[in-house]
Amino acid sequence: MATGIICIMIIIVCVLGIRSYTKRLTHGCCGSGHDPVKRVRPADKNIAHYPYIRKIRIEGMTCTNCAKRVENVFNSMDGVLAKADFAEGCVTVRMKKECEDSQLKEAVRSAGYFATGIEKL
Repeated sequence: MATGIICIMIIIVCVLGIRSYTKRLTHGCCGSGHDPVKRVRPADKNIAHYPYIRKIRIEGMTCTNCAKRVENVFNSMDGVLAKADFAEGCVTVRMKKECEDSQLKEAVRSAGYFATGIEKL
């Protein structure tokens, strides 16, 4: 009985390790040996011009390159300014015009991550 439980635990650890390794390979995080991601800067950096604010919880950000990828997706959009924090697992998105939550989730998905929640600030 104990041997069976130990075997199941070893299998679970192996599966989680393989999932983590696969994520790193597909996302190209700094841990996988890729070059650092270059930051995309928005044209308008004045936060006073962005009256709509959302805080999006993101699953899968593990390093600064992950945070830059998420920021870059939003900062390349017209009228959007974003700042991601991988340690906290979120991105703060400031917008000149209101965006639908579905658009914000799709932007996160296009960066290769998953939005777990959106909070209006």
